[in-house]
Amino acid sequence: MLEEYLASIEGGKYGVCFSSGMATVDSCLKLLDGGDHVICSDDVYGGVSRHFNRILSKYDLHFSYVDSTDPENVKAAIRPETKMLWIETPTNPLLKVTDLEAMADIAREHNLYFGIDSTFATPVFLRPLEYGADMVVHSTTKYISGHNQLIGGVVVTNREDIYEEMQFVQKTIGAVPSPFDCWLTMLGAKTLHLRMPRHSENAQIVAEFLESHPKVAKVTYPGLPSHPQHETAKSQMDGFSGMLCFELEGGIPAGKTVMNSVRLCALAESLGAVETMITHPATMTHADVPAEERHARGLTDGLVRLSVGIEDAEDIVDDLKMGLEKV
Repeated sequence: MLEEYLASIEGGKYGVCFSSGMATVDSCLKLLDGGDHVICSDDVYGGVSRHFNRILSKYDLHFSYVDSTDPENVKAAIRPETKMLWIETPTNPLLKVTDLEAMADIAREHNLYFGIDSTFATPVFLRPLEYGADMVVHSTTKYISGHNQLIGGVVVTNREDIYEEMQFVQKTIGAVPSPFDCWLTMLGAKTLHLRMPRHSENAQIVAEFLESHPKVAKVTYPGLPSHPQHETAKSQMDGFSGMLCFELEGGIPAGKTVMNSVRLCALAESLGAVETMITHPATMTHADVPAEERHARGLTDGLVRLSVGIEDAEDIVDDLKMGLEKV
């Protein structure tokens, strides 16, 4: 029931659920053979790059990380052995937005699997299958369930061959969600269309507040005109979701000061729940990424990621204001 439901709201024919978002990503990569090459967005969830680099690379899969906001970077990375294009949009945590139509054109031209992680956007704001994606992945742990009550994942596709392979992988490796988790996911998903506009409205208010704050060096949110891919986001998304990040000049000490000073915002690595959650990527979600690599990607020590909840927007702003006063 859950697989059919999630496929329907994504606008796809087939859905296959897994016991976690990472189990879903891993299963999608099982479409490949040893020696195959994957082009991946350079700013992906730290768990994804860790899995690619430290586990799948042992099995003769090869990965190139490029800034997929520029299609020319993707074209330049293609090799004879390239078999998959793996894109996050918006990315985690820097909120980069990729032009999906441009990526679909490249994938078709070179006969590549085209996978999208659309966890941040959800089907409410973006439906990548409409832009030519072969498969769309969500960590249902996040917005789709929406209440920090479970771990899960789903892949949705219109391709029968991918669907049959994902069903086989799901059964064979046993990364199957429990019936209770499926029921909880359904329960949360029924309010997704109501929650997401509130997340987006609150995030816009919070982003505008942070952008005007003297102690904040930079704010990244697709709904701000200052976002480098603001126009792309406007053209392919129906809303900008609830994720944003901002940068503090004081590096790790400043980030820790803010996160230890807020009271409403919960200090947590997760995201996409009704509660506002604050995270310091350098020491939390991306702690396993070497500092040199993090900095090259723009993930600085002073970067703070915020998953804006559905509380009263003024309360969220007041909480952040109190935290920033301590910096």
